[in-house]
Amino acid sequence: MSASGMVGFVGTGIMGAPMVRNLRRAGYGVRAWNRSRDKAETLSGDGITRVDAPSAVATGAEVVICMLSSGPVCDEILLGPDGVVAAMAPGSTLVVMSSIPVETARRQAEAAAAAGVGYVDAPVSGGEAGAVAGTLAIMAGGSPDDIDQIAPVLAAMGRPTRVGPVGSGQIAKLVNQSIVASTIVAMAEALTLAERGGADPLKVREALLGGFADSTILKQHALRMARGDFAPGGPAKYQVKDTGTALAFAASLGLDLPVLRQVDAMFSDMVANGDGDLDHSAVIREVRRRNRIAVPAV
Repeated sequence: MSASGMVGFVGTGIMGAPMVRNLRRAGYGVRAWNRSRDKAETLSGDGITRVDAPSAVATGAEVVICMLSSGPVCDEILLGPDGVVAAMAPGSTLVVMSSIPVETARRQAEAAAAAGVGYVDAPVSGGEAGAVAGTLAIMAGGSPDDIDQIAPVLAAMGRPTRVGPVGSGQIAKLVNQSIVASTIVAMAEALTLAERGGADPLKVREALLGGFADSTILKQHALRMARGDFAPGGPAKYQVKDTGTALAFAASLGLDLPVLRQVDAMFSDMVANGDGDLDHSAVIREVRRRNRIAVPAV
């Protein structure tokens, strides 16, 4: 795809908006749609064309990117007689960067192939900060030819790696989310232990930097936990969606993942207790509830 080609984009929320801006900065023309119109309208000052129907993003687009919240939402917008795929030109490529079930990605790929459209599942990791900086880890599943064709587009948003055929990107994302969710819960428990034991959680975090416990989660999420800053970068309701999907996929393979089951239960309780729209680092509030420690209002 040429560096001045047209990209269609559906879903300009917390992650999608900065991804769209990076595509435009890289020289691509961008047509964008979002269900909440105001989120797409804020992009017009960046030279991005807002359209009123999701299928309209396909006009003149060699690549259409989907960054919506879930598998059912992606199906609703992409498939069907008035969906995005039906409006895409044969030979163009659909890139689903949402986190969706593996079987959903494979089914969407079959629908795209029937329309003469290529398909790549390419979920991401790196959060809002990575989306803004254009440094997202992009886990791509699809044919080598399809991924090579869109590699420059993906590179405008981060670091793409082909991990296998269609559906493999979602498998890699489930692995990522399992590690992230489990580490965030471990971090929440550890900081609660530090605080209850009489140590300063902020200083404990500082002391651990550079050691074996160091990680992006220690750097970013431990700081959020210690400060009580839970403005959503990655809302907990999406974290529990991913842990639930990972457990279901594991079960389909005959696997039991006991640690992930406990982590999923922790996030499920967090959402049930009204914290689903907070950042997933706010799971420390659930650790406190389980230990009968006062939880501040938000």
